Amino acid sequence: MPTLNIDEVMKHLPHRYPFLLIDRVLDYTPGESLHAIKNVSYNEPYFVGHFPHHPVMPGVLILEALAQATGVLSFITMDELPEDGSLYYFVGIDNARFKQPVVPGDQLHLYVTVEREKRGVWKFKAEAKVDDKIVTSADLMCAKRSI
Repeated sequence: MPTLNIDEVMKHLPHRYPFLLIDRVLDYTPGESLHAIKNVSYNEPYFVGHFPHHPVMPGVLILEALAQATGVLSFITMDELPEDGSLYYFVGIDNARFKQPVVPGDQLHLYVTVEREKRGVWKFKAEAKVDDKIVTSADLMCAKRSI
């Protein structure tokens, strides 16, 4: 089962703190799927304002974490790194659903599966789970672009 620690994740994504939203990749199959985790900590900067007396991870950041998982899978599949002069931009969200809040102390499991790739545009099925319960699901698209 191939894994990526945080240093290897950072090789496959241009994101850095506080916007790097993947802590580890637990498993992946190039061209098919990836399973990553995000440990949700009370120290995350967004909890100061969302919400001070009832901290909840913003849904858009859960979608961003899933999009970052698609980026890692895309780079692995294409055998490229961001420093090679290209990025995978998050370009579309369809059918997004938020089923329960994500709070400090949760471990967010991110699952992305390639649906198709055509002319550098990738479509993925994505799910985020906490304790084996789906908290967010969506169809995501990303596109490879030279920088």
